[in-house]
Amino acid sequence: MKTALNLIKSLFFVFCLIPHLAQAANPVVEFETNQGNFKIELYPDKAPKTVSNFLYYVDNGFYKETIFHRVISNFMIQGGGFTKEMTEKKTQAPIINESNNGLVNSAGSVAMARTNDPNSATAQFFVNLIDNNFLNYTSPEPSSIGYCVFGKVTEGMNIVHKIGQLPTGSSRGFSDVPIRPVIIINAKHIN
Repeated sequence: MKTALNLIKSLFFVFCLIPHLAQAANPVVEFETNQGNFKIELYPDKAPKTVSNFLYYVDNGFYKETIFHRVISNFMIQGGGFTKEMTEKKTQAPIINESNNGLVNSAGSVAMARTNDPNSATAQFFVNLIDNNFLNYTSPEPSSIGYCVFGKVTEGMNIVHKIGQLPTGSSRGFSDVPIRPVIIINAKHIN
């Protein structure tokens, strides 16, 4: 009788713990900037290659002392590729675009930046300030493949919006560059 009761208690404990384990499964990255901090939850089940690539850059300190170099109010903030001197950092090879994953470019979502080549994303990412449905996957055609969403801001969206409202200008041939650099002091994988 005692053994059966202990087994029931053990199973009850395990079943109570499972929802908590499922909630803690997704990695979280905290960005420390000179404007404040924000956290991003990543979705490896939806974009495994993209999340792995992003965490490679985070875990290797790539984002330290990079900037948000493209800021467009009521659209998005983009960073992770340039120093405050507007020098582009050397990256690993591009990754395949995983935009057909069911995630959308809604306000607060985080997606990979790329060129016109759908499979050209490396280290640069952007945070959507509003719903940008025109960036979503609609077909496998290169012009409709969209931008891969792989995470969402879970804390500090006020900081993201603050960055999105900063005055911008041109710098070294780039437009929409914050007049005062928005520096990523550190990006760390916290879970």
